Amino acid sequence: MWIWNLLSLTFVQLRRHPVRSMLTLLGVMAGMFLFVTIEIMQNSLRRSTEISAEDATLVVYRQNRFCPFASRLPQSYEHKIAKIPGVREVYPIQIVVNNCATSLDVVTFRGIPKGKMDSFQKNFTLLSGSIESWKQRSDAALVGRILAERRRIKVGDKLDAAGITVSVAGIIESDNLQNLNVGYLHLDYLQQASRVGLGIVTQFNVLVDRPDQMETIAHAIDDTFRYDQDPTSTRPEKAFIAQAIEEVTLLIHSGRHVGWAALITVFALVSNTILLSIRGRVREYAVLQTLGYGNAHLLWMVVLEGMILGMLGGLMGLLGSASLVYFGNFSLSTDALSVVFTVEPAILVVGLVTSILLGFLAGLIPTWCVTHQNIVDNLRAE
Repeated sequence: MWIWNLLSLTFVQLRRHPVRSMLTLLGVMAGMFLFVTIEIMQNSLRRSTEISAEDATLVVYRQNRFCPFASRLPQSYEHKIAKIPGVREVYPIQIVVNNCATSLDVVTFRGIPKGKMDSFQKNFTLLSGSIESWKQRSDAALVGRILAERRRIKVGDKLDAAGITVSVAGIIESDNLQNLNVGYLHLDYLQQASRVGLGIVTQFNVLVDRPDQMETIAHAIDDTFRYDQDPTSTRPEKAFIAQAIEEVTLLIHSGRHVGWAALITVFALVSNTILLSIRGRVREYAVLQTLGYGNAHLLWMVVLEGMILGMLGGLMGLLGSASLVYFGNFSLSTDALSVVFTVEPAILVVGLVTSILLGFLAGLIPTWCVTHQNIVDNLRAE
């Protein structure tokens, strides 16, 4: 029961100085907004690049090529790759992008054979539209949710990018973040529309039977074409992505220091606010002690003030960060590969717990001041 009484008293103390409390909340909100936004970016990067035991996809690219404009492989390689032991499926893919440089607004078109769509569609789920509509029109596209929301398009609309105009036949959702920022077209249509020509593709996505054989199969593929006119470089899909977006990775990792600086600022801000508050309530604490409140009660009163400031400010920052990322549909792309920023509930929970913990720790230093002062001197204070 006593904890509820202290909680009520703490809220009264916060309301007595509304301007100071509000400014502190705004400061905590800004700090937690920055911290959580950076953590969302870090988490999205990990999801895009970390290889897991379930990953079973290899990317076959032209050796010593990085941008899709420069990687050109004969589509006939598909049959040779399919004959290699351990290979389950081969997808020849043509990629056209409106910008190979690092950018926030990149549109990537990927062309796959019409006959491969039935097996390929297990990589995503349809939010609207249909696969049949995609098959019936040669210029149809299945567009990722993030790209569709950023360009504000829906089924039946036209999408024009990189000199290619397509009709949106469906909007897709996928656990693979790369699928959220692309448009899937018919391979032959994209080859002709991009003037690359039939029979030429950018890469092959190779699905293997056993993930533990990926390295062996990758070497076998590269050995097969080592002395051909177009030698290959084969890597696991996420390793390929990690290398391609290395500049983006460095940029996002550098933001971690900013996130930690934001947490330190939140700690200092809450601690300073409570210290200022305590200095103005010296006589009140002395009166409470004469009424029977012990050091433990005063400790909890001060700590609760910090935790409340941390929790409320943290919630405001979390909501702001989550809203910005969710409704902003941001992605950072380079060389036709993207880091799509998505909000994970676990990140929000970590952010809220962190803000409350910071408030708790920030209240410990002022607590020492309260519990180590002389009651008589405090009663005489003006």
